Formats: sequence, C-alpha cells, structure tokens
Amino acid sequence: MITGELQIRPRYGEVDQMGYVYHANYVSYCHQARTELLRKYGINDSVLEENNVILPVISFSIKYLKPAFYDEPLTIKTTVHEFPEVRFNFEFEIFNQENIKVSTAKSTIVFADSTSRFPMGVPDFVEKSLRKFFKPILL
Repeated sequence: MITGELQIRPRYGEVDQMGYVYHANYVSYCHQARTELLRKYGINDSVLEENNVILPVISFSIKYLKPAFYDEPLTIKTTVHEFPEVRFNFEFEIFNQENIKVSTAKSTIVFADSTSRFPMGVPDFVEKSLRKFFKPILL
C-alpha cells in the first residue's frame, strides 16, 4: 500500500456564488494529489513521457459530504491499496482544517503506450519503484 498527503487552499476563483468550492474543482484536486503521490515514488510526468507512457483516467467517482470554502486549508489523503497491473486504482479522502471529511473519491487510470494509445502492463520502472510497498498475493 502506498499513501500520501497533499495540502491545498482553494483559490477565490474556485468557489461558486454560495461560497463553496465548485464541485468540478475536486477532480483537479484529486489529480494533483495523485500526481504528487506518484512523484513521491519517483514516477513523475517527465519520467512517464521519457518512457512513452500515458495515464488516461478511465473512471472517476466522488461523494460530497460537506462543503469546503475559499482559502480553507484542505488535506487530501491518497491511498493505493493494490499493486497496479494495467489498472491503477486511487482512493482519496479530503479533510477540512478541522479534520472533518468533506469528500471521498475514487479514480482509476490505466497505463497506455503514448504512441499506439493501447493499454499496457505496468512498466518496469514503475514496478521497480512500487513493488516493495505491496504485499504479494498468495494463491
């Protein structure tokens, strides 16, 4: 299992007329948290591009529990429970400054070849970076 945390402050342009963080911005926040989690393990966009790997999102779901507000510090906890093979599943929990959960989300991406755009198995450099953090599956 791998985990990470990202702290952000919603900007003024990210809230709606009610003063709530506009719902679509949570997708961007989760994308940023996913990117930072992978960076923590040496898998950043530059390394992916150098290896002709793209990570298209194939599903994203979110549940809004409470509103978040402009300039309110938010902590996004990102977790990957299982080693990726072709699909890479991420779970997100977003907490406000009082440590109250305001949202949960799940995202699935796939490894794909940047030229052919076809899905592919986990690249070797990703496996080398992540394998040691996951328990082997016993059959």
